[in-house]
Amino acid sequence: MKFRFSPIAGFFLLATTPLFAQTPGHPANDRYAFGLLDHRSYYGTSWFPEPLRAPEFDVDRELRLDYFHGEGSDRQVQKVKAEVEYNFGLLTLEVAGAYERESASAVDSLTSQISHNTAQGVGGIELAARHPLYQYVSPGGLFDFTLVGALEVAIPSGSAISKDTEIVPQLFQLMRFGEHFSVQTSVGYSAFVGPDPGGDRSLEYNAVFGYNLEHQQLPLPGILRTIPIFELNGSRALSGKSSGQNTLFGTVGIRFNFEPIGRLQPRIGVGYVFPIDQGARHELDWGIVTSLVFEF
Repeated sequence: MKFRFSPIAGFFLLATTPLFAQTPGHPANDRYAFGLLDHRSYYGTSWFPEPLRAPEFDVDRELRLDYFHGEGSDRQVQKVKAEVEYNFGLLTLEVAGAYERESASAVDSLTSQISHNTAQGVGGIELAARHPLYQYVSPGGLFDFTLVGALEVAIPSGSAISKDTEIVPQLFQLMRFGEHFSVQTSVGYSAFVGPDPGGDRSLEYNAVFGYNLEHQQLPLPGILRTIPIFELNGSRALSGKSSGQNTLFGTVGIRFNFEPIGRLQPRIGVGYVFPIDQGARHELDWGIVTSLVFEF
C-alpha cells in the first residue's frame, strides 16, 4: 500500500515532533518528572484557549456543549455534542457523546424528481485521555512548548450512523509566544474496526491560532479574557474508496471567558466554518459552530 501525504498533512506531522532539547542553564528545580516537564510552563493553567472544532489540548475540568450546523448545495448537517472532562494532576480524562443528523437530496436524471435521504442517531461514545510528555520553557520565559500524548476510542452506539469502533492515537503540541499568542497543533491516526467502514484509515490534523486579550487590554463588562481564534481542521484518507483525498476546513471565531459564577466559569465561543480545498467544498459550503463551556 502506498501512502501519499499532502504538504499540509506533512507539515502538521512534522510540527508535532519535539524539536527542543533541554537548554543548559535551566535551574534544576524548574524541571521534574525525570527532567521532562517544567514547573514554569503555562500548560495546565487554563491559559491556552479551548478550540472551537479541534480536539482539546490543555488540562481541563469542565462541562462542555457544542452545536454545529453546516450546509452544502445538496446536504445539511447538524450535530450536538456534550462532554465531561476531569483531571487527576496533569492527566485529563474525557467522556463525550453526540447526536447527529445528516440529510441529502438527489435529482433523478430520468424523472427529474428530487429524493431526500436522512441519516440520524447517537454517534459513538468517545473515551479519551491525554498527558504531557515533554516541556521546554525558554530561559526568559517568553517561549513555552509542551508535547502531549493522547488516545481516543469511540465505542459504537449501534445507531444508523455508529456501527464501528474508532481508535485514534494522537500527538498534541502547544506553544506560547510571549504573553498573548498561542499555537496548538495535533496529528492523529484514525482507524475504524467493524462492519461499516471497518479497515478505513485516515490522518487527522488541526492547527489552532489564538491571541489572548486580558480584561486590561480589552475591558468588556463581565469578561475576563477575549480570544480571537483561527483554526485549520483537516483529514486525509489513507485507505478505502476515498484514499488520497484531503479535506481541509478553516474556522474563524472568538471565545469569551466570563467572570466565575460560584465555582463555575462560563466560556462561550462561536465560529464560522468554511471550506479551503476541493474535498471540503464537496462536503459543505459553510457552517456555524457554537460552544458553551463551564469550567469548574
